[in-house]
Amino acid sequence: MADYLALDKAALEEEHSALLAAYEKYAARGLKLDMSRGKPSAEQLDLSMNLLYMTDYHGEGGTDARNYGSLEGMPEARRFFAEMLQVQPQEVIVGGNSSLQMMYDQVALGWRKGFPGGQGPWGKEAAPKFICPVPGYDRHFRVTEEFGFEMLNVPMGPSGPDMDMVERLAADSAVKGIWCVPLYSNPDGYTYSDETVRRLARMKAAAPDFRIFWDNAYCVHHLTDSHDAVLNILDECRAAGNENRPLLFCSLSKVTFPGASVAAMAASEENIAHIVKNMLPMIISYDKMNQLRHVRFLKDMQGVAAHMKKHRAIVAPKFEAVWQAFRDGLAPYGDIARWTTPNGGYFISLYTLEGCAKRTVQLCKEAGVVLTGAGAAFPYGRDEQDSNIRIAPTYPTLPELRLACELLCIAVRLASVEKLLGA
Repeated sequence: MADYLALDKAALEEEHSALLAAYEKYAARGLKLDMSRGKPSAEQLDLSMNLLYMTDYHGEGGTDARNYGSLEGMPEARRFFAEMLQVQPQEVIVGGNSSLQMMYDQVALGWRKGFPGGQGPWGKEAAPKFICPVPGYDRHFRVTEEFGFEMLNVPMGPSGPDMDMVERLAADSAVKGIWCVPLYSNPDGYTYSDETVRRLARMKAAAPDFRIFWDNAYCVHHLTDSHDAVLNILDECRAAGNENRPLLFCSLSKVTFPGASVAAMAASEENIAHIVKNMLPMIISYDKMNQLRHVRFLKDMQGVAAHMKKHRAIVAPKFEAVWQAFRDGLAPYGDIARWTTPNGGYFISLYTLEGCAKRTVQLCKEAGVVLTGAGAAFPYGRDEQDSNIRIAPTYPTLPELRLACELLCIAVRLASVEKLLGA
């Protein structure tokens, strides 16, 4: 084993030949493995099958969850998500199965009507903009791209986005918001520091209706006993006199069934009143039967924690398998790659040498392993460094995952040697 960065041309050419032979052996196996999305495995989905068995759909006070009404959500469900998001029940709206849909709806509301404190619809601004910490969640960026925002990249670090840059950008009144995944960010797995949260809460924003889209997607998805924690953004904004600034989101999509779970959002009571008023023309109520099923199945945060321990027993060994593969298959060859080791969430970021991510993904695809596209974690799909690859370990079986990672390491090394040779 050798440091690729220290090899001369002849040694690199020899290594290239050996790697190409190893790669072709994997390609000849006819693999069909998919690591492209962060989906729970069938084994994880099986944990929630008892959710389906319920016959009494009457909530507290005799409310019949099968009928119309309760637009803000069943009272039991509002209390449940209030505990999850550490807010008050009256600050919660419980929706359908998708938190992404709720986020889309709020961007659409801002675009059409604006928010309390603002000066009208965002869509009537000459050139509305949105701050996007990168790498980040591709579906967030797709939402703001759909509406025509100019998306402004801000680099992520272990404590969150570069706040000096965020504060400079927020001084522009055309900047209407920021995407945030504060706990175990997608895809790096970073957690916002207390200082980052406080600076987001108290910073001066030129747009009076500037909104923080706080996607707390992984708030119960821990991989270790030492759970990361993040400050309560609503409390911090309220203390700073900006209680209307944050819009909080979460869901049970990766807790129970992604296609049939429950999502919720939280905000100041003024924001909630504005949002509910503008929901009235759209929907009479969400699926309250499903809300009630979930509350009765999970019960409370202790019940969620117990349920998530079962998920962790399935998921944590898969993360460890990826890390072990990288330690064995990449680390001995010099600084050709680095990767994140989060305490929770659903993803690992793999960083290749600059200019090698797309080639790595292409090599894997041609040999039968589908990864998330290189650049997906950046607005418009453009990673200027061409170095980030989002790794999603959860869906494959452990044997499939180990095999896929073996090939991935060969592909990273092959792409690295090609670059060093100037190929």
